[in-house]
Amino acid sequence: MLYDVAIIGAGPAGLTAAVYARRADKSAVIIEKEAFGGQITHSPKVENFPGIISASGNEIAENMVEQVLNLGADIEMDTVLSIEEQGDIKIIKGEYAEYSAKTVIIAAGSKHRHLGLPEEEGFIGNGVSYCAVCDGAFHAGQRVVVVGGGNTALQDAVMLSDICTEVILVQNLDYFTGEKKLLEILETKDNVKFITGSVVKKLEGDKGIERVIIENTKGEQSAIETDGVFVAIGQQPENDIFKNLVGLNEYGYIEADENCLTKSKGIFVAGDCRSKYVRQIATAVADGATAALAACRYLDTI
Repeated sequence: MLYDVAIIGAGPAGLTAAVYARRADKSAVIIEKEAFGGQITHSPKVENFPGIISASGNEIAENMVEQVLNLGADIEMDTVLSIEEQGDIKIIKGEYAEYSAKTVIIAAGSKHRHLGLPEEEGFIGNGVSYCAVCDGAFHAGQRVVVVGGGNTALQDAVMLSDICTEVILVQNLDYFTGEKKLLEILETKDNVKFITGSVVKKLEGDKGIERVIIENTKGEQSAIETDGVFVAIGQQPENDIFKNLVGLNEYGYIEADENCLTKSKGIFVAGDCRSKYVRQIATAVADGATAALAACRYLDTI
């Protein structure tokens, strides 16, 4: 089948794009490799999405998926390997199938950035986590380390401080970049410790994580005994397979204009994988709507 719009990714941006494409009576397929909802599903409580006073990320995602299916969009579970252009047609090659479309909206999102340590992968699931919301309960009554200094790290520390005996924040800078309000909350807690100007150099342990080796700006190393490590050092866009078709900035995000159009005709981008200053649910759905409407305008010209 030749679709009008193929959407890569089923996070808020991709799901919104499908809604707008179908409401414009364009055939649409969403290709998702893992799970519907993207990063929003890791949030137990969302209170900054217009029109929703409070809801879990899963609830919001489920409602979006239901809306997309009711409007008649197709959903395929597949991993996109490449996109090829054949005239005005785009061929999306997946691990299990190929999909043909007149336009493509890349809404691939981003993934948690890792520390980059050689032993890190071996500790994933054995003490190292990238989602405090997902795995924090496993460390109730324990001592944990949170690596990072932005909003995510501070939010994770706030949550963990309510269930853990001690939370140690390790930040590579000499200051925290997250919201002042979050930092003020943490500063009132007796079980939270701050270590700045230090980086994690090594993870150690036998059957699971037991200690973290950190190094300060003077080159001095020290060990922190811990039962768990939560890494919150930002996101990494998953755009490598698209780099020959679209322009990436120095951080790997896709460059696009105000209409979410990339440098390739008929290929648009939406959501966290796009170069922009703010990455929130509200901005993701805005991108999805913008990209879909721009794709519809393009379809009307070919």
